[in-house]
Amino acid sequence: MDLGLAGRVALVTGASKGIGAAIAAELEAEGARVAASSRSSERFAWDTGELDGAGRLVAEVEAELGPIDVLVYNTGGPPMGEPLSFTREQWEAAYRSLVLAPMALIERVVPGMRERGWGRVLNVVSTSVREPIAELMLSNTHRSAIVAGFKTLARQVAADGVTLNNVLPGRIGTDRLRDEHGSLDTAADAAKTQVPAGRLGTPEEVAAAAAFLVSDRAGYITGETLAIDGGLLQSI
Repeated sequence: MDLGLAGRVALVTGASKGIGAAIAAELEAEGARVAASSRSSERFAWDTGELDGAGRLVAEVEAELGPIDVLVYNTGGPPMGEPLSFTREQWEAAYRSLVLAPMALIERVVPGMRERGWGRVLNVVSTSVREPIAELMLSNTHRSAIVAGFKTLARQVAADGVTLNNVLPGRIGTDRLRDEHGSLDTAADAAKTQVPAGRLGTPEEVAAAAAFLVSDRAGYITGETLAIDGGLLQSI
């Protein structure tokens, strides 16, 4: 299937490893010109907690590759812990990273997408926005907020050929899951009985869905949240 991504300029954040790196690789395989951003990147470095750096990042990407057609926002999750254990500083940091940072990028790239009549924005979120996870209080709260924001904005820009969607990874074999379970082996053992598919998902499986949602083929899908979880969620 031709996804119509050849020659498109894509910015993927949090792309040094895991799901972000897999999405960047998938888009490159489809012929997109990809700017892979992370805190440690030599070319397109950006810490999502540094909001003032969003404009600089967009300017650097567009100067080197051209106007951004596809924005994929991916970032690591905030700290885990008991729901009432977090400091005000941790709450504010999570809000900056999970709500203000994606909006800072969106404010800079979506106007151009609307003018050109084509654009795709994708947020990598978590299944916890549908079924909250007790130790992920900060993530549950702020990721749910940005999903609501995407739904609101999606309706405003749909007629201009711009879509905004979210993917909700479940138990995917990443460093984050390793930290939650102590090891990936422990997580894989738990998945055998707790996930209907009987296994962990892979970053590449998330990337395949992401590539479709930012493709030309998915132009009539917007404001949606797609769970990639092997059947883990029980809600409708």
